Amino acid sequence: MSPRTGAFAAVDLGASSGRVMLGRVGPETLDLTEAHRFPNRPVRTGGTLHWDILGLYRGVLDGLRSAGAAAGRLDSAGVDSWAVDYGLLDAAGQLLGNPVHYRDARTEGVAERVWGALPPERLYAATGIQYAPFNTLYQLAAARRTPQYAAARGLLLIPDLITYWLTGERGTELTNASTTQLLDPRTGRWAPEVAAAAGVDLVLFAPLRRPGDPAGTLLPDVLAETGLDGPVPVTAVGSHDTASAVAAVPAAGGEHFAYICTGTWSLAGLELDAPVLTDASRAANFTNELGLDGTVRYLRNVMGLWLLQECMREWEATDPVPLLQEAARVPGLRSVVDAADPAFLAPGRMPDRIADACRATGQPVPATPAEITRCVLDSLALAHRTAILDAQRLSGRPVDVVHVVGGGARNALLCRLTADACGLPVVAGPPEAAALGNVLVQARAHGLLPDRAAARALIARTQPLTRYEPSGNPADWDAAARRVAA
Repeated sequence: MSPRTGAFAAVDLGASSGRVMLGRVGPETLDLTEAHRFPNRPVRTGGTLHWDILGLYRGVLDGLRSAGAAAGRLDSAGVDSWAVDYGLLDAAGQLLGNPVHYRDARTEGVAERVWGALPPERLYAATGIQYAPFNTLYQLAAARRTPQYAAARGLLLIPDLITYWLTGERGTELTNASTTQLLDPRTGRWAPEVAAAAGVDLVLFAPLRRPGDPAGTLLPDVLAETGLDGPVPVTAVGSHDTASAVAAVPAAGGEHFAYICTGTWSLAGLELDAPVLTDASRAANFTNELGLDGTVRYLRNVMGLWLLQECMREWEATDPVPLLQEAARVPGLRSVVDAADPAFLAPGRMPDRIADACRATGQPVPATPAEITRCVLDSLALAHRTAILDAQRLSGRPVDVVHVVGGGARNALLCRLTADACGLPVVAGPPEAAALGNVLVQARAHGLLPDRAAARALIARTQPLTRYEPSGNPADWDAAARRVAA
């Protein structure tokens, strides 16, 4: 009998688009094809920025239909998405309005109110989560006096909400739960003291489940809508897309690696066995999020390619290739900005804000799209360098190679600059890391892979990877770092 190959649908929802990917997995097989892609366009109504969650769900159903038609039969499906956002459910399990977007301004000033009840030092010691104004903790503190919150009898994070609509079963997947700033990363359980300080009722959350756990089977109406032959199980994956992406880092056994998950955000850090909860770690704004098999994703959030995406939107540019080619000819490190600065969080006027930041620090002001693009990429590479140096210092874990996964792995200029900035080899790929990690957790749960190491080895054998060796003068990057710090 020939070894079995499984077919798995990965629902991978990003901040700007969603897609359903079809993965085929066997002993020496790992194929990933796009079944369906659809836009994710936020909508502002009544002064609040919302996700169009029903539009996303429509795209998921269309994608499952396409994946099933291509595969003939699906062995499983799994859902991952961005973190921190959620939907509230009433007593009948119906959604109470469209989920609010994490870039909405409703959390302004909320963190300070929470800190009045639970100081930042104690909050970090309890949860290990970095400060970000959009953390679920602060979103819920902002929402707790609203009629929707008063009517709520349940709460599901975005991937868990999609899973609930697909299966009728509720659960809270652990890797995403760990991003809420309501979970203790040492125990993998909720932190009641933190919830009480923010006035959050933990009863709203569904029971916790781990990657690889069963999450139900597709409902009859979903089967009818998608044309799939049932039963089709749904498997809990690393439902935070970064957890799935880190699971797909093609690291060799024993390798001392750092990772950078690139896309709208850059998540730069290390995979550890235990959280780092020191005050120095808090001051450096590192986060401790849970990964597969009890690991900790110790990382810093950097604004990422959001900076370039917003610039391109202002310029009405759709093709990044000519822009990157021109940027490669611009002198490097002429101007840099702090890519982690919250000033760049909101949408709109990004080229002007980058120019203002350079002007405020006395640097040459980039004027053309190519100059601004080079400034963005130099700044991202510098932020990657700082994050990886800090992660090593704070954790005591050395690094000898950096893996860049996600969409930014296709950006040769960014990868080359990151190698130069870090002074370490960069291995770029796979670009579809979140979807691959999603698929491989499903395959492992269905007995096609023994463990995480085997999944990573399969990626290294089957996916195209590009290695960039560092070049240039490290002193130039030191000088640029001092400019940003000043």
